[in-house]
Amino acid sequence: MKEFQFPRDRQFLLQRMGDISQLAGTKRYALTSGKAQGVEAVDIKTGSGFAFTVLPGRGMDIAWADYKGVPVSYISKTGIVAPAYYESEGMEWLRSFFAGLLTTCGLSNVGGPCTEDDRVLGRRKYGLHGRISNMAAEQVGVREEWLDDELVMTVSGTLREACLHGENLTLRRTITARLGEDCLRIHDVVENEGFTAQPLMLLYHINLGYPILDDGSRFVCHSREIHPLTDLAREELELFSGMSSPEVGALERVYFHTPRTDSAGEATVALVNDRMELGVYVRFNTFQLPKLTQWKQLGAAEYVLGIEPGNCNPIGRNEQRKRGDLETIQPGEQRTFEVEIGILPDKEAIDKIAC
Repeated sequence: MKEFQFPRDRQFLLQRMGDISQLAGTKRYALTSGKAQGVEAVDIKTGSGFAFTVLPGRGMDIAWADYKGVPVSYISKTGIVAPAYYESEGMEWLRSFFAGLLTTCGLSNVGGPCTEDDRVLGRRKYGLHGRISNMAAEQVGVREEWLDDELVMTVSGTLREACLHGENLTLRRTITARLGEDCLRIHDVVENEGFTAQPLMLLYHINLGYPILDDGSRFVCHSREIHPLTDLAREELELFSGMSSPEVGALERVYFHTPRTDSAGEATVALVNDRMELGVYVRFNTFQLPKLTQWKQLGAAEYVLGIEPGNCNPIGRNEQRKRGDLETIQPGEQRTFEVEIGILPDKEAIDKIAC
């Protein structure tokens, strides 16, 4: 069978089907099984073979993604876990880390657990990677709209991280996909709706798995600088881009990159499987998200490459402050962040990214 391609012509398409959902569109529902029960979900398919699932019931994050039947994202052994089961202490965040194509980290902490003294609240504990991913969105909207010959599909929602006597931060997220395209775009606006300046840490934990991740796959990142986080990562610095088969008990290797950009500050990195002639790219603006973390975790059943643009490295709020690199957001201030995740469908697209 020849590869199917359709014209992006509204009149042509609507003459050939009773409803556009035959080809592309959105489907809104709730999960009903186990710890996932009650989590609101929205499936989006673009008609190109690219499809993904947004979870308004879990931080407006993205769980499953596939391209023409090939899985793209990594799903951890926890599966989808509803916010009611969230455990905030220490490293217990990992009990609800389903990973997926996107897990959002922040807004008050990214990285390891830490504590901080507050003059009103006393000793405050900040768990691994913060709370925002384990919240359900409010004001959720799902929309399909024709703009001339272009069908635009969006899922939007608002997340609030707030505490009496503490922070009041909102994240308004819109995820957009278009008919016939092989990508999605995330548009986030974080606002400080409180009356005191607050630390702001935000990291997009993008998790790619088998079969795009496999022995011989490679991480494509043109970096000006690479800083290994641990001694083990330092010993294997020259191997940062190469992927091997899963290994029981394998430890993570973490690298902090300073990527090269174009004149507008845009950086593009990717995971590529040359045997499949298939890859996934991540594009972001370094004026918004100046840090890039590579999480190389090649353990058995924990086989995942994390590509993680952020306004911080995942080292925890206290350590970020010690380095003089902890960003703050002023009362009433809004900050915009944008990330694009897409497919490299053939060798030509891969070569264009890799050159």
